[in-house]
Amino acid sequence: MVDLILFPSSFFSRENVDEDLQKEHDSVILTGLFDVAIFGYSQWFDEDKLLLNKKNTKEQIAIYRGWMMSPEQYSNFYNLLLKKNIRLINNPNNYRLFHLFPNIYETLKEDTAKMEIYPLHQQIDIEKLKKNFQKFMVKDYVKSVKGTDFPKFFDHNVEQKEFDRCMEIFYNYRGDLLTGGICIKEFLDLKYYGKNTNEYRVFYMNNKVATVTRNSNQENNTPQPPKYLIEKYKNLDSPFYTIDYAELEDGSWKIIEAGDGGVSGLPDTQDYDLFFRKLFQFFE
Repeated sequence: MVDLILFPSSFFSRENVDEDLQKEHDSVILTGLFDVAIFGYSQWFDEDKLLLNKKNTKEQIAIYRGWMMSPEQYSNFYNLLLKKNIRLINNPNNYRLFHLFPNIYETLKEDTAKMEIYPLHQQIDIEKLKKNFQKFMVKDYVKSVKGTDFPKFFDHNVEQKEFDRCMEIFYNYRGDLLTGGICIKEFLDLKYYGKNTNEYRVFYMNNKVATVTRNSNQENNTPQPPKYLIEKYKNLDSPFYTIDYAELEDGSWKIIEAGDGGVSGLPDTQDYDLFFRKLFQFFE
């Protein structure tokens, strides 16, 4: 039974929850279903010191809701919490599986974009990529640099010198957050409704489909992912994870992302009260 939700504190005050997670924190309190704990943000992320605002005399099972960590940092976090009688529902192996996309890729391969992986800072042969992809995008094992001036995709017009220059820009953008290696992913042409694509985030809890929520500011009358596709991936090796689905131009659907449930953000259209009541129901 999950009986505790764990949040990071504000950067400015260890006594207050992170401002970006205030709405989630308040929703948990209003449900009355869980205890809440806060750990010091800067002490943990900057100093590797785990400081909590509560002490436990007996073990509690917890869900973490907060920011991404490297797998190594999460493992340390998990083990230090155990010493404080808090057991996260997702262990380090669960976290690593979903946080680093290549780890889960083979499981999702039938329904996601084709992908190749490369070591960091190794020159990638652009002619080989052109043979294998019509269009492709670049990510590391965790994130792209979406929202910057880095190209959304590359096609057969790109030359080696230009691509090498773009990769240096990619490395600079990711900086200290660069993780794992380089993922070259087939670029998918998504369907647009007006100015927005049609993407959904599905939270899976204890091998059940918990919530299916619009995740790209689209109108509320756009199609949802097929039920069979959502159900197909409900029994993966983690108690708490997310999968993002997107509609393609031809009306078919693909998986575009997967993530650990603790560090996957709630969509703007998410019903927070429903989300935490589902957590309570499915982990009772």
